[in-house]
Amino acid sequence: MEGESALAREREDVGKITDHATLSIVIPVFNEAGSLDSLHRRLSRTLTEVGKSYEIIFVDDGSTDGTERVLRELHKKDPAVTVIRFNRNYGQHAAVIAGFERAQGDVVVTLDGDLQNPPEEIPKLLAKLQEGYDVVGGWREGRQDSGIRRALSFLMNQVTSIIVGVRMRDYGCMLRAYRRSVVESVCRCQEASSYIPALANTFAGSVAEIPVSHSPRSIGQSRYTPFRLMRLNFDLMTGFSLLPIQVVSFAGIIISFLGIAFALYLAVRRLVIGPEVEGVFTLFAILFFFVGLQILALGLIGEYVGRIYMQVRRRPRYVIKETWE
Repeated sequence: MEGESALAREREDVGKITDHATLSIVIPVFNEAGSLDSLHRRLSRTLTEVGKSYEIIFVDDGSTDGTERVLRELHKKDPAVTVIRFNRNYGQHAAVIAGFERAQGDVVVTLDGDLQNPPEEIPKLLAKLQEGYDVVGGWREGRQDSGIRRALSFLMNQVTSIIVGVRMRDYGCMLRAYRRSVVESVCRCQEASSYIPALANTFAGSVAEIPVSHSPRSIGQSRYTPFRLMRLNFDLMTGFSLLPIQVVSFAGIIISFLGIAFALYLAVRRLVIGPEVEGVFTLFAILFFFVGLQILALGLIGEYVGRIYMQVRRRPRYVIKETWE
């Protein structure tokens, strides 16, 4: 008990909120009641060892389990803890934005609440940031996820690297460190939906990536299903680039020329050989391909129009129910 009391006093002395914290930790949580006590204990110990003034910002993204009760207890016993509660679930990236807008630190670190990314890895990010980088991301070494999840993430990372122009192995890792200037640039963006790692990399002058450990999920289950990952990837492509619609337009031009050439070939063949019934299924296959391409083009156009529609309504990205500071 004396050891715990000494640790609590040391944490209060070293980590208490000042007018300007040096380090801010932003943690979006959704139904993470089972892991929050352990996360806070390990995180506080790690930050105390770092030796900088810090704040811990939990953003409750509309949890429906006992997360509110656990966060209230953490806020009462630790003066470094700030809690922001949404009125409903708005998604992980909206929660990160809310934390960014209230963070005071010169460096802001984001972290998941499920303990798959150990908080003990934070000093590695800070050490790399001291080399002069604006953003330092972690890539999950020995990732403890299913094969389908890893395959979809690999595809998403490749697409994101091409679109953003900054090649990284793991855009989906939440364990990341940002300098204050990058965080402020992200907060100035008023987009209806944002993919924080990609958006931050577009503002960063220099970006680094280091391996971090990844633990199996011991409590709950991931909310990023394969379908949600595919939706996120599609949102990413349309939110950061016109490349998808440009690719479809270019493909339409190529297919148009191929269609003209094929029509000329069929006309010449009819004159030389005469009427024939062979090739009917080939024509159907080509027709289905054209129809599929047209539907894809309409879907992409609809996605861009939908994003414009969401943006011009200018609805808030989230609604805060209460804040405990």
